[in-house]
Amino acid sequence: MRKVADDTPVPTLSASHRSRLVSGLGFAVVSAATFGLSGPLARPLLESGWSPGAIVLVRVSVAALVVLPFGLVALRGRWDVLRRNAGLVTLYGVLAVAGAQFCYFSAVAHMQVGPALLIEYTAPAAVVCWMWLRHGQRPGRLTLLGAAVAAVGLVLVLDLVSGADLDPVGVAWALAAMVGAATYFVISADEGNGMPPMVLAAGGLLVGSLALGLAGLVGVLPMESATAAVTYAGTDVAWWVPLIVLGVVTAAVPYTTGIAASRRLGSRLASFVALLEVVAGVVFAWLLLDELPRAVQLLGGLLILAGVVGVKLGERTTAVNGSLELP
Repeated sequence: MRKVADDTPVPTLSASHRSRLVSGLGFAVVSAATFGLSGPLARPLLESGWSPGAIVLVRVSVAALVVLPFGLVALRGRWDVLRRNAGLVTLYGVLAVAGAQFCYFSAVAHMQVGPALLIEYTAPAAVVCWMWLRHGQRPGRLTLLGAAVAAVGLVLVLDLVSGADLDPVGVAWALAAMVGAATYFVISADEGNGMPPMVLAAGGLLVGSLALGLAGLVGVLPMESATAAVTYAGTDVAWWVPLIVLGVVTAAVPYTTGIAASRRLGSRLASFVALLEVVAGVVFAWLLLDELPRAVQLLGGLLILAGVVGVKLGERTTAVNGSLELP
């Protein structure tokens, strides 16, 4: 605790809090960057004949195999923790893992990576609206202003002003992915359930892969694959290479680091830092696919980012006015 000129006590971060903040930011950056690689990697697979369901099933299954041993070690035989949270893990696996990824890849099959990500990452504003409607946590003026700015940005990203031909199916899938992303932030930040981050990640990935596999078996989810080589930045690679990278680098790594970041930063700050995924996705799409959004869509993306920053600052201001808490 320190004092300012008027002798008002001002809370300061202890060394442990600073360490927790720094590590949380590091985890969040890694998670965002690796998540951002998924769309550009998946796009050529989709164009070669792979269905979104098949790509997501392979991706999530590989990630589950990688994370599951670490989850079992972190669980340390405390199966009662897992039983108490069975419903939560199921919801996380179905919506935050299987649902979010399937909807995102379905969106990428109909539109560019950048606009799809920008629509998906209206999720932080959606979380604020949900908390308002469901729990009565009324947002402040700055939060509402940020949401309005993000809405204007969304209009520009969709290029509604110039009447551009944007596939409405892709937009619908991106909005559905937004619901899954919002679920991911809310559940990942919850430390009250007693589950270590690695246990939640392993459980969610396992449930997600089982849900996708079941949907494929009953014919609800088309499962189509191909063995043709795919091209990135003018270089042909075997079809299985991007699938392995999708499973290990863009699923196992970001889900585990993302949960660790949310536990340290809270859902508000974690979802704000996660906006770096949009930047990473656009950069990777440019490097691997020579794909960039139009200028008006980039402007809309900046407004979405600015709007979500406003939402986050408004939430933080409200929290400070109500009860000052340090991370």
